[in-house]
Amino acid sequence: MLKLKIVSPEKVVFTGEVKSVLVPGTLGSFEILNDHAPIISSLENGKVEYTTDAGKTSFEITGGFVTVKKNEVSLCVEM
Repeated sequence: MLKLKIVSPEKVVFTGEVKSVLVPGTLGSFEILNDHAPIISSLENGKVEYTTDAGKTSFEITGGFVTVKKNEVSLCVEM
């Protein structure tokens, strides 16, 4: 499982464990799974989607960035 934290300038959007995260990278969408290589990427306008044991959740963003390190995923997004 991945530890995901999503923050916007207004609030903490989500904190918890997820199975996967799909983000709209500047060079195209990509999915983050368990044991993903460390990465820092900018995000563009598009849909963020994450999967938990309860199902899939998605929402639109206008930009931001993502960092991944040791199964911890942090997203700073503008909504």
